Amino acid sequence: MSDNPVDITHGATSGAPELLARAAAAETRVHDGLSVAIDDFFLSDEGRLDERTRAALSLLLRALVETVEAEIRENGARLLSERGEVKLAATILRTEASVCDRLFRSGLLRDPALMTELMARVRQDAIAAALPLNAPDDPERPSLVNRFVQHPDRALASGAMAVLIAESRRRGDPDAGQLTQTDLPAELHFRLVWWVAAALRERVSEAADGALPVLDRALSDAAQRSLVAYDEGDRLEAAAMRFAAAIDARSDELPRMLVEALGDRRIVLFIALLAHALGVSYPLAREIVLESSADRLWLALRALDLSRETIAQIGFALCEADPRRDVERFADRLDTIIAVTGADARDAIAPFRLDPDYRAALLALARTSGAA
Repeated sequence: MSDNPVDITHGATSGAPELLARAAAAETRVHDGLSVAIDDFFLSDEGRLDERTRAALSLLLRALVETVEAEIRENGARLLSERGEVKLAATILRTEASVCDRLFRSGLLRDPALMTELMARVRQDAIAAALPLNAPDDPERPSLVNRFVQHPDRALASGAMAVLIAESRRRGDPDAGQLTQTDLPAELHFRLVWWVAAALRERVSEAADGALPVLDRALSDAAQRSLVAYDEGDRLEAAAMRFAAAIDARSDELPRMLVEALGDRRIVLFIALLAHALGVSYPLAREIVLESSADRLWLALRALDLSRETIAQIGFALCEADPRRDVERFADRLDTIIAVTGADARDAIAPFRLDPDYRAALLALARTSGAA
């Protein structure tokens, strides 16, 4: 028997409520986990993300958050130092408490608009990387974009250079660390900046003591600086759309340019050329191109009076680059696609050219038709 017994009754009693709370939380987690597993089991193959897409999406989302976070931390620390809060400035620079996991747990990142953009970007990049790289007929001939860099028309030359710069900026691998910028649409970038600022405030607030108003002001000002410095026009998609508008390809030029853009693995330029030719927005053209069934894409290509050979080249390239597409099914459907006249295809895609908000309202109302 010990000569120095320890009374553990008080410790056990005081810890009991915490144990009970954890047990209750565990029961909730089991229930929630089962619900998620059931939803996943019954999800169709078309709706389920493959592991490569899931991993790429996770990496991209984390890189975006960390890019914004680093900028706000740096700007916030500088502002705090200038305002005499040196200790608080040092605290805000400590990166061991990243806000990324906090935002993941918060559910804020489940924002439909944000996830739509990121999933499209991931799929767009995956297809671009997997497209068959076609060797040019003339090995000395530069790629489509590079040829325009030296064009005598300044609008075309500057447009091509802007695409190359935007591509270089976008090319940063999330595995390697922070990105140069988020390259998000302005509204989504602004949303992400404020979420990160709020999460940083939560992380640092305990160290602020009585200087919480100073911290709030510094984080708010740092976020505002990030917003002011952000130019949505620098995005790769925006640069590609400006370039496509500057080219304004004629009907006899467009087929070659579309095929060449895919051959250069420039899926963004392919989408921009298609969007400009159809007179629709980049997001809608991207949605049409990335859709695995491709029904709307074939109609769009026929509406532009593209030939069987051109549609076949585009279709086979996309089938080779996207495992969700069935090349044999496409081959079997090629005659049916070509049987659709250009006039009928143009009538079918006419709604694509409606105001995006109007189209969204029509689609939202159509989804509720069963409740009418």
